[in-house]
Amino acid sequence: MWMIFATVLAAGCTGKKPGGLKSGLLDVFADKVRSGELGAAVLDLETGDTVGLNGTGRYPMQSVFKFPLAMAVLHEVDRGKLSLDQKIFVTPEDLLPDTWSPLREKYPQGNVHVTVDELLSLTVSLSDNNGCDILFRLLGGTEVVDRYVKSLGVTGMNIVADEEEMAKSWEVQYRNWCEPLAMVQLLRLFWEGNALSDTSTAYLRRIMEETTTGPARLKGLLPAGVRVAHKTGSSGTSTEGITAATNDAGIITGARGGAYAIAVFVKDSPDSQEAREGLIARVARVSWDYFEAK
Repeated sequence: MWMIFATVLAAGCTGKKPGGLKSGLLDVFADKVRSGELGAAVLDLETGDTVGLNGTGRYPMQSVFKFPLAMAVLHEVDRGKLSLDQKIFVTPEDLLPDTWSPLREKYPQGNVHVTVDELLSLTVSLSDNNGCDILFRLLGGTEVVDRYVKSLGVTGMNIVADEEEMAKSWEVQYRNWCEPLAMVQLLRLFWEGNALSDTSTAYLRRIMEETTTGPARLKGLLPAGVRVAHKTGSSGTSTEGITAATNDAGIITGARGGAYAIAVFVKDSPDSQEAREGLIARVARVSWDYFEAK
């Protein structure tokens, strides 16, 4: 059985009936799965009303942490410490061979200058692992990003290991954890322009909307053309057939002009990729139907 615990947080008496959304989400969680844990949070960006299922559970983020990493980089751009056209020298040693890296495919020999803009785009839109770690080193390490997130008041998130460190040991990925409710809180701060400049907010929204990974997750059951600014995260599968993380988190803009933040994390599941991604897609569709019917 999936472990299902529900929490509902209502910010004000809006008449939006967040409990109705909770009921729909529980229906999704209750069938077509075998074991593991699923966590989700949905936050109405107009009202602040929030629904969380396993909302304070700790889930390994995997590449979802590239979203707060990008925020931290753009914070430094806003401060004038970095610029998007600044060139970073990429060495052959930066291009680890046994990891997902369009950056390495483009510059297989290294010894090339790459702009911060290109590194961010590759890291967010294409989930490049080598680009991710280059950006972590540029900032001074994972602890810098972790401090930045907590400085925004988001405490339900822990960023302590980069991609190279996670690849060395199965257990390390669990040290980079996030609560679904914390992720939608961070998404809200980003979306409302309370963390970055207008220019940086628009830039990050664009490269998140250009994400190519996980098309069967948040976007899987939504109508064609819906704007989804998101970041996926995926682990490998253990020799016992357990997949530690299948994730997607982002902001969906409704046909009526409203928007909502959503984070869905599937943890330690023996189910197929189709089943795991299908759960994420169904959570997104239930949320879409709820908000579009308001």
